[in-house]
Amino acid sequence: MTVSQPQFNASNSIIVRLKIDNKVGMLARVNRVISEMGGIVGAIDLVGPENGVLVRDISIFTNDQNHGDNIVESIKKTPGVEFVNFSDRTFLVHLGGKISIRNRIPVKTRDDLSMAYTPGVAKICMEINQDPEDAYKLTTKGNTVAVVTDGTAVLGLGDIGPKAAMPVMEGKAMLFKEFADIDAWPICLDTKETEEIIRIVKGIAPGFGGINLEDISAPRCFEIEQRLRNELEIPVFHDDQHGTAVVTTAALINALKVVGKNFKKIKVIVSGAGAAGIACTKMIMHLGVKNIIVCDSLGAIHTKRKNLNSSKNWLAENSNPERVCGDLKKVITGADVFLGVSAPNIISQNEVKSMAKNPIIFAMSNPNPEISPEEALPFAGVMATGRSDYPNQINNVLCFPGIFRGALDCRSNTINEEMKLAAAFAIAGVVDEEHLNADYIIPSVFDTTVAKKISESVQAAAYKTGVAKRKQSK
Repeated sequence: MTVSQPQFNASNSIIVRLKIDNKVGMLARVNRVISEMGGIVGAIDLVGPENGVLVRDISIFTNDQNHGDNIVESIKKTPGVEFVNFSDRTFLVHLGGKISIRNRIPVKTRDDLSMAYTPGVAKICMEINQDPEDAYKLTTKGNTVAVVTDGTAVLGLGDIGPKAAMPVMEGKAMLFKEFADIDAWPICLDTKETEEIIRIVKGIAPGFGGINLEDISAPRCFEIEQRLRNELEIPVFHDDQHGTAVVTTAALINALKVVGKNFKKIKVIVSGAGAAGIACTKMIMHLGVKNIIVCDSLGAIHTKRKNLNSSKNWLAENSNPERVCGDLKKVITGADVFLGVSAPNIISQNEVKSMAKNPIIFAMSNPNPEISPEEALPFAGVMATGRSDYPNQINNVLCFPGIFRGALDCRSNTINEEMKLAAAFAIAGVVDEEHLNADYIIPSVFDTTVAKKISESVQAAAYKTGVAKRKQSK
């Protein structure tokens, strides 16, 4: 089985500062050393001249940290080159954090101060005291989301704790701002206790218009989200579950068009019975898919399996209608769709060959998928991953900014199934039928039309289902 190799991208790039002898051909020599070590030279910047040398900063794309270290060691051994230092570009991006607060109004004069703070602010406080709903128009509440984590299920890193999770939450806040102009703030909690997390989130909720739960391990994430949804009057959304499900569903809507198959007639195999796998299964069911088999590390989940947790019990009772038994490699035979949210390199070409004609393969484990595109593509009708360096990236950033934009703008008190499904169809609809093909089933994460279209669709669904508190404009 072929293992997916690390790829060159900006996150693995470094900048080296060198003093290079000011002689013809020296820069070419350095570039040759980098190339021979397998690095890719990016920008070359002249810092300035010194006695007999030119000081240059050279950006180099590598495939991992060890590769970068090896390149640096080779440069150090190059005659006529003095190594000064090197920096990891990703570390430079994170220095001092990635987000900050900026004032919307100036505080330069006594008048500014008296209106923004004391004494003028008192009458704003009393106005909200009389009518709490005014907090939406007189404070940041109506445009602010808390990104809450306990750091127990971060990306592909697992339980790394709240401090180490902070860079991911800051990144999430950046995406909220960039794609939907929502002010989001990381809330990293130093507790794993379900009741304490619920209590803390309820305690901070008055200052926010919505709660985005992030990277909380299963099965605790299910209870935390459900309790908060029941006990708060603002939308609560666990992105690892529902964001993944929305974008996956959008991709599936278009993939089925490409291969010419019908929702009600397909067989779907889901690999992974965690938060994302369960949410994807539920949403695909809302599309009308009947034959879904979910597999965990022990194989297909069915009613004869013992010692299942509550979430897997739900799957046993509501999926796998034919009560198929066996491991993943057995039950995938004849399937039209493989949806992987589990672990890398768990299926091979043999499994893809055993599937139905023109199978759809969504291998979303990151950074290494359940099967590499190079292996799957010769036998797949449509292939998608969670990675940016292959076509059809299934990425939550397509979804959560627009969903929260819509929920905040109509002042919805929840994000229900109808709103999520509306978001999925909105994302799928961005790809027009004329351009739809096997390599283009999902829009780019940088498509600026996506969040707006999702917001409009989500608001329409919220009003239709009666969960929007703001009066609908005619």
